[in-house]
This record gives sequence, structure tokens and C-alpha cells, in this order.
Amino acid sequence: MKKDEIIQIAKDVLKIESHAVQALVEQIDENFSCAVELLSQAESRIIVTGIGKSGLVARKIAATLSSCGSPAIFVHPVEAGHGDLGMIMAKDIMLALSYSGDTREIVGILDFVKRIGIKLIGITGNKKSKLAKYSDITLEVKVEREADPSGMIPTSSSTAFLALGDALAIALMKQKGFSKTDFAFFHPKGQLGKKLTRIEGLMHKGRQIPSVSRAAPMLEVLEEMSSKHLGMTCIVDDNNKLIGIITDGDVRRLLQKYGETLTEKTAEKCMTPHPQSIDKDELATKGLNIMEKNKITSLIVTNKDDEVLGIIHLHDLWRTEMI
Repeated sequence: MKKDEIIQIAKDVLKIESHAVQALVEQIDENFSCAVELLSQAESRIIVTGIGKSGLVARKIAATLSSCGSPAIFVHPVEAGHGDLGMIMAKDIMLALSYSGDTREIVGILDFVKRIGIKLIGITGNKKSKLAKYSDITLEVKVEREADPSGMIPTSSSTAFLALGDALAIALMKQKGFSKTDFAFFHPKGQLGKKLTRIEGLMHKGRQIPSVSRAAPMLEVLEEMSSKHLGMTCIVDDNNKLIGIITDGDVRRLLQKYGETLTEKTAEKCMTPHPQSIDKDELATKGLNIMEKNKITSLIVTNKDDEVLGIIHLHDLWRTEMI
């Protein structure tokens, strides 16, 4: 084939599959909201099953549900008939995928599902199928045509199944109030999780915080900076409220200005007032932006009353591989 012909095939496939997904919009009805409501009430796990291409899509749906705060596992319908039915418990909810709705392997486990009394949501292209008859809720996914010339290879239908699974996962996530913080908790090693890391989880706190009073002599300031190894110290009042900061760079400049008499000065006389600070609940990415914008390596963490809660250092962000 010529290059132009190959390119045209790709465009045609994408048009057919995008049309199949778009057609789903008109098929979404009250059954979808009922399915989301049922899934949100799950006392145990969501069991997702399917075979062939539908099975591969089912695995992805289970993974998406789990990452969005709804525990889900994939159970292979053939393995289920050889012992894996023991994985299914009475408080589970099953999500079964079959475009025809009469797939032998899927139908083969439906009697067991109904016998133990778990709720069944069927995703199928045939409302008159056995899967639909067994299901408590049926979500119809009907496509006009598959993308291959023979119209037999699951392409548009599997794409539509996948899109509907994503719609279920996102709607369920919002129904359950699953937040960015929750997402980060379940994705501690992923890049998305790192971007959602909070300042509180990375900051130095308690005795790790370099801090002196406004009346502290500069010798005490230098000792505090050296012992805490963060290249700075906070200057606080009697109520632990932030009033200033002294950094390694400040000390070098002060030595050039005052020489040996620097040790006669107090922290308040040498500090930079009103330093940059951040709330503990802010994202670490915001802290990084503040540091880069102001060309600083440490950022003080305070509450709404300006009380010092911690210190976030650039090295702490490096360790997360965020930068």
C-alpha cells in the first residue's frame, strides 16, 4: 500500500471508533446513574469480569476503579469455574462485560453469582441476551459497526466498553467525594502522586526546625544554623510567630559589612523581615514554584497565625524525584 492509503486507514479507524464513543452519549440513561449509586454502596469489592478483548478491557476498568478509590479486582471467567469463584464474596458487586451478552464463559458463572446473592451490572450490546436477563442493572453499549473491514474484530465495541468504564469510574469517584489528596495517597510512587504531594508530608518539624528569638546574639544564630543543617534559621517572637529569617547568604553579606563586630549584633538587627512562607496543606509543587521564583532553597511553613510549623528544603523535593 502507498503511504497515503495507510494514513487514510488510520483516519477511518479513528473516525469509526470516535463515532462509537460519541454514540454512547445518547445511550446513557437512568440505568447508568443507578449503576453508580449501586457501586457507591459496595460493602466489599467490585468484581470485574470478561473474556477475550472484553476481558482485557475489564482488567483496565478494574485498575481504574481501584486507583479512584473503589477497590476492584478482575476475575477471569474460565479460571472462576476452576476454583476462582472462591474469590467472590456475598457483599461484592459484579460488573460483567460481554458485547453479545451470550458469551458461554460469562453465562457459565451467572448461576453462581445469583445463587450467592451478589448484585450484577451487565455491560452488553444486546438487551435481550442472557447477561441482560441475569443483570440487576444493564448498561447497553451498542455500536453501529466495528472498525475492521469484516466487521468482526472487537474494535469499536471494545473502545466503547473502555470509555463507559472510564465514565463509571469518574462518576463513582465524584459520587464518593474522592479527592486529589486521596488520589495522591494511592499513588505514592507515580508522577501524578508526586505532583499531588502536600508540603506537610515533606517538611522538617519539631526539633528539626532552626529557630531563635529576636534577641538572640548572632553567635547563637550561627550555632543554630550549623546544628540544623538547613542553611537558615527562623527568627520568631515569644509566641513562635515568624518575624524574619537569616540565611547562609545573609551571614556572608553581614560579615562583609560588619566584620568581627557581627557577633555583637542581635538576630533582629540582622534578619530579613517578612520572609516567604507557605501553608502545610499546599501542594509541594507550589512550594517548588515559590523557591524557584524567589531563588531560595528553604521555605518556612506557617499557619494562618504566622506560627512556624516547619521548613521545606529544596533537597526534600529532589528526593521525591519531583525535580
